[in-house]
Amino acid sequence: MIQIDDAGSGSLIGGTCIGAMRTETKEYVYDFIPVECYYQGAFENKAYITKCEDIVNSLLSQLAPCKNENIMICQGYMFESVRRSLGRKGYAVQSTRIQNPLQSAIENTFQDYALKLGLPVQYVKYTRYPFHFHRILRWVYADYEKRHLLCKTGWRSWKKYGQLDIQITEDIIFNKNYICLKCGKKIKPGSDVRVLKYTSNCPNTIYLHKKC
Repeated sequence: MIQIDDAGSGSLIGGTCIGAMRTETKEYVYDFIPVECYYQGAFENKAYITKCEDIVNSLLSQLAPCKNENIMICQGYMFESVRRSLGRKGYAVQSTRIQNPLQSAIENTFQDYALKLGLPVQYVKYTRYPFHFHRILRWVYADYEKRHLLCKTGWRSWKKYGQLDIQITEDIIFNKNYICLKCGKKIKPGSDVRVLKYTSNCPNTIYLHKKC
């Protein structure tokens, strides 16, 4: 049996991981829908769905399933055209909720990918909702010029919250628990800092090293 699933489609940053696994052998292959498919214009034209079908076809060519081998595909809307296409080709396709062994493998793949994009490890591994939109938005605003290019800017939520007015001031911070969201290093108590303030779904304050 082959499982097919995605990870990261609900994350503001990055593209989407598409993975496939033959459950009996744990043979695992994957690729990424690039974030550019989610930019404004491309997203509205559903470029990510077209790319998803291309990737699934490529992954299956690597696994080389027999026509009578069961292919279990995530029931999400992203795979609608894939399911129809494989069905027309005579494959035994079933739409279902994908669980292990593929679920854990593909989630770990996307976590590693997010870390390589620069997302702090505490955003990825030590929270119940690692890719919460407004939490990641704080990280994006800490280095907006570079990080907005990593975002799914075609999303309606980005259009609402992705170009907010930012108030920038300076201060001295004495709390020892703050980390600079631009460089990722600890802010020492008594340091001069830059303070970014904005309001999304709630007021937000970001502290950065003054030189960052």
